[in-house]
Amino acid sequence: MKAPSLSPSAAWAPPTNPWARLRKYFKIVRISLIERMAYRGDFFLSTLMRFLPMVTTILLWESIYAGAGTDDISGFDKNEMIAYLLLVHISRMFSSMPGLAPGIARDIREGTLKKYLLQPIDMLAYLVSYRLAHKIAYILTSALAYALLFFLCRGYFSGFPAWPTMVGYIASLFLAFLVGFFFEACIGMIGFWFLEVTSFMYVINTVNFFLSGQMFPLDLLPAPWGGLLKSLPLQYMAYFPATVFLGKVQGWDLVFGLLTEVAWGLAFLFLARFLYRVGLRRYSAFGG
Repeated sequence: MKAPSLSPSAAWAPPTNPWARLRKYFKIVRISLIERMAYRGDFFLSTLMRFLPMVTTILLWESIYAGAGTDDISGFDKNEMIAYLLLVHISRMFSSMPGLAPGIARDIREGTLKKYLLQPIDMLAYLVSYRLAHKIAYILTSALAYALLFFLCRGYFSGFPAWPTMVGYIASLFLAFLVGFFFEACIGMIGFWFLEVTSFMYVINTVNFFLSGQMFPLDLLPAPWGGLLKSLPLQYMAYFPATVFLGKVQGWDLVFGLLTEVAWGLAFLFLARFLYRVGLRRYSAFGG
């Protein structure tokens, strides 16, 4: 039996007390954090395994600089290049959202999205709370492994940046979480229009790996491609935070970069909301 259609406005109405609403999602974060911490051993082991390719990466760039016969490639010396690739791991710790878009598409396809329509819970707010708990659990359980990695590779770093740059770096990481989350949420909303999005997600993730600067700094690309990719929001998921820490973005450039990152985060937030509301008009839930 086809469920009666629900308008986006009727599907969910926020409580009159905003503090009650916030407490509700704080409880979701707490419960999700307890659930995630039950698998802390899995988090720790997977983090260690993820570091193994870094050995190959370091040896590769050592060979590239030795073969190039120069200590500078596009404004990066050998230590800065390897430090950048290490810092990309930190950027992706905040911005990567594994399983978010496929999970949203699966809820739409299998009809389980109706739980957000029948209960006083906003889907995006719930998913932000759940993903926040995931990130906290991941950071806590992998902190020792990351500390060991950066201690062993401390020779590639010239020290911590000045405090204004450090504040900007921390802000860029939190904003990277928002940009990454709402970007993935927008991709997941495609499930309202397409039955299967797995192949599309594979293409998006492959392109994102290159355009966000995970493979190498975007400065290595020739003009005008490097400047073009720096104007895209994907750079804020990996490239921008890493270059901020290395001191390559300072002063008003840093302020402008952070404001632009905020703008992209808000743009993806509004786009995700828009796609959700429009998609609900097409949505039909079957079964109990």
